[in-house]
Amino acid sequence: MSTHRLATPGAFRVLTWHLVAYKRFWKANVLSSVVQPLLYMLGLGVGVGALVDSNTGSSDVLGGASYVAFVAPGLLVTTAMALGAMESMWPVMGGLRWSRGYHGIIATSLTPRDIVLGHGVWMVVRCGLASAAVAVALACFAETRSWGLAPGVVISVWVGLAFAMPIMAFSVNAEMDGSFAAVQRFVVIPLFLFGGAFYPLTQLPAAVAWVARATPLWHGVVTARQFTQGTVVWAAVLGHLAFIGLWVVGGTLVAERRMRKKLYQ
Repeated sequence: MSTHRLATPGAFRVLTWHLVAYKRFWKANVLSSVVQPLLYMLGLGVGVGALVDSNTGSSDVLGGASYVAFVAPGLLVTTAMALGAMESMWPVMGGLRWSRGYHGIIATSLTPRDIVLGHGVWMVVRCGLASAAVAVALACFAETRSWGLAPGVVISVWVGLAFAMPIMAFSVNAEMDGSFAAVQRFVVIPLFLFGGAFYPLTQLPAAVAWVARATPLWHGVVTARQFTQGTVVWAAVLGHLAFIGLWVVGGTLVAERRMRKKLYQ
């Protein structure tokens, strides 16, 4: 048994550390992950959607889809984005400054790389659970029920990582948690509203649209939308996923370097 533990990759041992803390409140988290998208679907998708669909030409702007079907993949991906960002701010600062859990980990045979990669694996689990809960909620509506929800969950997790790892790198060097409110206010919320989840970027000023296209969110939304609407163009899908992957890899490398410097200084 002892040999098996030593053979376990360090990142997965860090994952276990996260899971132990999460089991105290997982039920409330999963419940909110189902209830919140249901409310969004009823308010934005069904309520606003009825007004949008009644306008002449709206179907052309939305690529031939109803507004509910257009919004559904946006809810999947924005859920993972918001969760990945939030879980990479205060919890990371807590591990370094408040509970100093990362210092306890580094006192074992584990390394800063294990902490960073373990955080990434943890984000896969957290974003996967939340996105799957959203997919279950979307499956309750006939217009959003499709086989594309399954790959949509995978894409959402990829986008969640693309936000989690760079923001983790930022959080490692953050001196006060007040900067996290700025990240939420000036990055996460604007992208939630203007990142292509609720209407096409063609409806925005060109400069704003280009900013949105430079972020992983839009690439994830349009890719998930291809699957849920059954209009998959594989060359485009691979390009979008590769772009998102650049954010994941870059954020992970910077986070590891900063974590090593912070814990060994």
